[in-house]
Amino acid sequence: MATLKELYTTLKSLRDMNLPVDDKLLKAADNLEEKIIKEEILPALSQNIEPQLSEIQRDLVLVVEYHPGEPLSVALSRKAKISEIIDAKTLTPKSSKPVSSSEKPASVEPHEPTKHIENPTKGLRVTFPDGTVIWHKAAINTFVDALRKVGLDRIPKVGIEHGGFNLVSKDKRPPVPGRVWQHEVKGWYVYSNISNETKADDLKRISKFYKLGLKVEEGKPNN
Repeated sequence: MATLKELYTTLKSLRDMNLPVDDKLLKAADNLEEKIIKEEILPALSQNIEPQLSEIQRDLVLVVEYHPGEPLSVALSRKAKISEIIDAKTLTPKSSKPVSSSEKPASVEPHEPTKHIENPTKGLRVTFPDGTVIWHKAAINTFVDALRKVGLDRIPKVGIEHGGFNLVSKDKRPPVPGRVWQHEVKGWYVYSNISNETKADDLKRISKFYKLGLKVEEGKPNN
């Protein structure tokens, strides 16, 4: 596949000669630009910006406007969602997703496991010293979002392992049909095939290791 620089050079040459630009060429440039944004730019933004934004407790949308050779322009909206912005394409997942098994399971909602659960979970509630409360109906959502706030890159140092894999790592456990081992979050794999009690113990261990002062409780929200 041609590099993005080569595609830009070809596009410029065609335009300089007043020749029509092939749609396939434009599509190839679009795909390569999105690939670079997803794999190189967004991870860097998440690492540097997300910890700062975590202090903000209200919804907002930041729109970055980029024109080559010009300073970045950033707009803020407190009403719109990304899906409401015309022609906007979401490049990152809202949170995490279960790692797919080798056999595609029936369609399920994000975070929902593909295995049968006999006993409903009691849920988890995590409170941070800054007042942030993470509390979802599904314990795995609370668990993953709490780890994200702590910082996924900080978790491996704690040394928590399940099934021979670090609680959070870059290693994907080989899939088994009908069983979800991990949830994928922005290139990280969070080991999720553990009980609620173990999730709570892991969070307490992480809190103790980094002296975070987390309050971890059982229970589901009413709505």
